Amino acid sequence: MMQMLRRWLQGERTSPDFLLAEAQFTGALRSERRRADRSGAQLAMAAFQCSEGTWQSVPNQLSRALHERLRETDVAGLLDKGRVGVVLPNTSADGAWTFVAAILQQCQVELDLMAEVYLYPEPDNFQPSRGTTFDEEKREDDPPHVDRELEPLLADPLPAWKRTLDVVGASLACVLLSPLLLLTAAAVKLTSPGPILFRQWRGGWGGRPFLVYKFRTMCVDAESQQASLLASNEQDGPAFKMKDDPRITSIGRYLRRSCLDELPQFWNVIKGDMTLVGPRPLPCRETDECHGWERRRLEVTPGLTCIWQVDGGTRVSFAEWMRMDIRYINSRRIANDLNLLWRTAAKVILQRASH
Repeated sequence: MMQMLRRWLQGERTSPDFLLAEAQFTGALRSERRRADRSGAQLAMAAFQCSEGTWQSVPNQLSRALHERLRETDVAGLLDKGRVGVVLPNTSADGAWTFVAAILQQCQVELDLMAEVYLYPEPDNFQPSRGTTFDEEKREDDPPHVDRELEPLLADPLPAWKRTLDVVGASLACVLLSPLLLLTAAAVKLTSPGPILFRQWRGGWGGRPFLVYKFRTMCVDAESQQASLLASNEQDGPAFKMKDDPRITSIGRYLRRSCLDELPQFWNVIKGDMTLVGPRPLPCRETDECHGWERRRLEVTPGLTCIWQVDGGTRVSFAEWMRMDIRYINSRRIANDLNLLWRTAAKVILQRASH
């Protein structure tokens, strides 16, 4: 199916010039999202897909319908999984669904055409949707459509060189540091009641939540106590950082200062939830409170260390922290990763790494 679409886009059928190839369309979508961040305007994207086996009859009808209804500011192209996407700048959810309804109406003849709408930023009452098909009997008083998240479509897959570095580096670290892992686990167990590991849901690649693992450094009811400590938060923005946090156990202070509490996250790296170098994953609540351009950090896999860990900390604002993450995303290369790993190791040895 993908090969058929690619041949069609390359001109073996009546190839429309206005449809972009997949990489070009993704680039245009990212550009429009940045423009929406600057202007504060609503961005929508419509995605169209036929059921398997019907693509041979779709392109000409769909391209005709799109060509007749696209505005000069709209961009259409090949999306993932054989879908055709249309970027609709400055368009509300209602406007996007009006556009979708018109396309489905025009392409209804013997076509099983599905459509979805993605919104950015997502509305407060956001709920996931399964999409819609053309339905002649749909009533005007039917419930309104709900929409999809745009962020997962903009997430960059992990480059092969980076995944190789992750697997080799994390596996070696687990083997070489296994005695230290066992000693740390014993120290946590013997010095405070509760589990050895602390698990927490955090915002990962494309905004998808995942469980992060750490050696427990706080009392077992630490999360329930955080609300009472917000007045002592030393970090602005949604993140919570407190140097002399009363919830930290005696051994926990040393584990945090030495970053030994982070060692179980090598398992997150091996699993693929995290990478060695990338923006630190925030708890899901804090991730949800990030807005606009700050959420660009979700385009890449979160990591053990990044620019903020070696050059930031609580002495910089939350906005500057987010800018550091985005600066890393814009310069993600193997040389930069190796440099950040080396600088992080030096900080950890000196017990000066940002936590």
